[in-house]
Amino acid sequence: MIELFPGLRSLRAFDAAAEHLSFTRAADVLGVTPAAISHQIKELEGLMGVPLFTRTSRSMRLTRQGEILQTAAHESLEVLSRALLRIKRLENRQQIRVSASPSLAAKWLVPRLDRFLTLHPGSDVRVDVSHSVVDFDREDVDVAIRFGEGKYPGLRADILFQDKVFPVCSPKIITKERPLKTPRDLLRYTLIHLDWEAQGNPWPNWKMWMRAAGITDFDDRAGLHFGQTSYAVQAAIDGMGVALGDSNLVADDLAAGRLVKPFELSLRAPKTFAYYVISRPDTADAPLVEAFRAWCLAEAKLTENRVASSGAEESAA
Repeated sequence: MIELFPGLRSLRAFDAAAEHLSFTRAADVLGVTPAAISHQIKELEGLMGVPLFTRTSRSMRLTRQGEILQTAAHESLEVLSRALLRIKRLENRQQIRVSASPSLAAKWLVPRLDRFLTLHPGSDVRVDVSHSVVDFDREDVDVAIRFGEGKYPGLRADILFQDKVFPVCSPKIITKERPLKTPRDLLRYTLIHLDWEAQGNPWPNWKMWMRAAGITDFDDRAGLHFGQTSYAVQAAIDGMGVALGDSNLVADDLAAGRLVKPFELSLRAPKTFAYYVISRPDTADAPLVEAFRAWCLAEAKLTENRVASSGAEESAA
């Protein structure tokens, strides 16, 4: 991409030579001759009036001035390359890169993507699954979906949904011998825990739910413990016990009958936190980005309506 700016050839040659400390290896990387690299370095040193390398018959190393320039050159070339990629993507309006957290991707986004592709045939949707905070200035991402407070300076953030948390389990594990008629019946089951905090605020857990149900003689150490919602929910689907499911992330499993909701009592997620669709301001109005954001918000509304209409499931008689 950098070839679009011929004036940067000397800087690019220097960056490659500084990384490998070899004109020959730099030449191989850039597909030119070592003589061409040497010429570009001499041109840059002449322009700056300082030496960038010290050379001996056997080795080469950066001068102090060269070290300073390498840091700035490498970062600048990376930023420019990413900018050019974004410009190219504006031309290719059929491609979009989306970053989503693992649980949201597994339990909500990916199962719905076929509907987006039906609405926008020929679209190239590339999904990156990651917990890390997205740096839009450094990463090749158009849209990110993250759980947080909605404070994303300089970015567009649209609230996707907030969660409630309630017990869910496979219908296969509820039997006559072990009914789930009252919250205390849960003490006869393996409880599946999600150990997670949102910036110091503990995610609603079994101890909180039991307290809300009026049960105080409860040991929250026993059972299965997971660090991600998707694993806890899958364990519940597999009949390993009863989990506290995030309302929007278990909506499809409830609708398909893979999970049931034995009790209506639910806890709200920390009120300052929600899922957000985040996009960079310079591409937020690009047609495919705008279409993807609108589709996410519409799907979230459908999911919330599905959750609201789901009633408590009866235990086996």
